[in-house]
Amino acid sequence: MRTFGVEEELLIVDPESGEPLALADALLSGRRMAADDAPDDPRVLEQEDKTVFDDDEMGLSAELKLEQIETQTRPCLEYGELLEQIRAGRALADRAAKKNNARVAALATSPLGLSSHTTPDPRYAKMLERFGLTAQEQLTCGFHVHTYIESHDEGVAVLDRIRDKLAVLTALSANSPFWNGMPTGFESYRTQAWNRWPTAGPAGIYGNYSAYRRVVTRLLDSGVMLDEGMLYFDARLSRNHPTVEVRVADVCLRAEDAALIAVLVRALVETASREWRDGVDPAPVPTVLLRMASWQASSAGLGGELLDFGTFRPARAADVVRSLVDYLAPVLQENGELALARQGIEDVIARGTGAAEQRRVRDKALAATEPADLLGFGAVVRHAVDITMRGALDLSKVEEAPELLRVRQS
Repeated sequence: MRTFGVEEELLIVDPESGEPLALADALLSGRRMAADDAPDDPRVLEQEDKTVFDDDEMGLSAELKLEQIETQTRPCLEYGELLEQIRAGRALADRAAKKNNARVAALATSPLGLSSHTTPDPRYAKMLERFGLTAQEQLTCGFHVHTYIESHDEGVAVLDRIRDKLAVLTALSANSPFWNGMPTGFESYRTQAWNRWPTAGPAGIYGNYSAYRRVVTRLLDSGVMLDEGMLYFDARLSRNHPTVEVRVADVCLRAEDAALIAVLVRALVETASREWRDGVDPAPVPTVLLRMASWQASSAGLGGELLDFGTFRPARAADVVRSLVDYLAPVLQENGELALARQGIEDVIARGTGAAEQRRVRDKALAATEPADLLGFGAVVRHAVDITMRGALDLSKVEEAPELLRVRQS
């Protein structure tokens, strides 16, 4: 069974008003930074892909914006182990936030309007200068899943064979219906905002690792990207670890939904690898059609129609998600995760995505006409804080030790 691990980006918020707070530096200050160890252990600080899978510690990372913070898990083998680490990472971030009179919320965009603050860092300053409003407005929180691969060749074969199914994960994770104090009409507006970056979104079929590297080299030679850390494909190879990284999901309101998506990603990777070894060619779906599938998933979530990943014709979103689990069933069954996956997606279908839940909370707040929250967005964030921390460990009685912290470089 392949190991897998995740990264979660969380908003730092005022516990009363729900406004994002530019406190990442305060949350991380006074603790040992990964850069301090770099001369003796270059595995710790990475320039393009900073996820460290061989650390014995979980950690927190700075991100592009001071209003957000990232957690990382260690590599795991089982759903329960990963879920426990996701909850522990949320608790770790929330404990740091509480010391600064703040909380963390698993929201993929801020419901409330704000002018965000870029983390002081030379690389981020260059990004702000070059990419203007795209970088200035990029307060978005994603969920990235890393899955072990045996070789670069296997990794590229996986990328070629999962590309047509990734939009389903965007729909399943949708958790960003609001943007800067406005309803967007989208379930995952983070996807819309994120795809403004020049390399974001679906990629073509590579065929082999040499072709993958040629694409990367040509993108770097264009001079548009600052470095390889700005390869924002829907899925990519890690430069420093033997993993495929899938990057299409919103951060999930519920930790159990995050772990569910990670389970599906791992099964996708294993299924794709088996198809490659069995000589099954990747589906020759045009990249422009994959972009349309991604857009539709961002727009509809689970509340309407998606493009079926077999026919790329409209189909009920719930049926498409169930079809994905059916497609992955042999691997999920071997991993002992089929019943878990089926129940997990039925739970999400029944209660709705994080986006649907945010809208319900806002509608209830608007009906109550609370004078202090006329737009209802404060109630959304307060609810999100509660759900984010549901099931999380209580670290208040745990003896504090220095956490390993890293600076985001991708």
